[in-house]
Amino acid sequence: MIESTDVLSVMKVVYIIYGIIIVSFIGMYALGITRSQQILPRIKVPFYGWIGFLVFVGVGLHVLTYHTIPWVKLDLSRNKVKADKEFNISIADYKFQLPDSKLLIEEGQMVRFNLESKDYTYGFGLFREDGTMLFQMQVVPGSRNDIVWKFNKRANYTIRSTEYAGPRGGNLFVKNAVIVATNAEIAQLISQKELHQN
Repeated sequence: MIESTDVLSVMKVVYIIYGIIIVSFIGMYALGITRSQQILPRIKVPFYGWIGFLVFVGVGLHVLTYHTIPWVKLDLSRNKVKADKEFNISIADYKFQLPDSKLLIEEGQMVRFNLESKDYTYGFGLFREDGTMLFQMQVVPGSRNDIVWKFNKRANYTIRSTEYAGPRGGNLFVKNAVIVATNAEIAQLISQKELHQN
């Protein structure tokens, strides 16, 4: 699965170009109506040509991003996705109740997070070490709350609430709670944990 940071960097360039095209269209139109003589003898053709071009590019961007942005396809078909691993997480009294102190995920695994709120509406977001967000979702009490994600990069992620749930909600996070690593690294982490427990 492509990283959202890669998608956003490409989309910045695409939307800058798209914005320049729109501004040039407005400039051409404004110049045409402010001059006493027509710049182009048939201004209707460029006008409707620009409109058609902008519609084509705009629709094309949305069709392209449907297949490129990582979370769209997974979210639309998440009921059919077979997860390699599932984590059941509940949230109550401004605390994440994780199934383990560290959620270990093998690089390349498809993971389903099942979340349950026992009191308020919270958020559930995974954040990279540099503070940027990988994904987030809202966790509503009494509703099915799940998200599916494929982890293709080795990294540590912090879980943080992304929804305002009162003043205590700002402290609702667990640093380095999700670890994505190779199979050998996970085996080593598990053996270290067992050594500490004994």
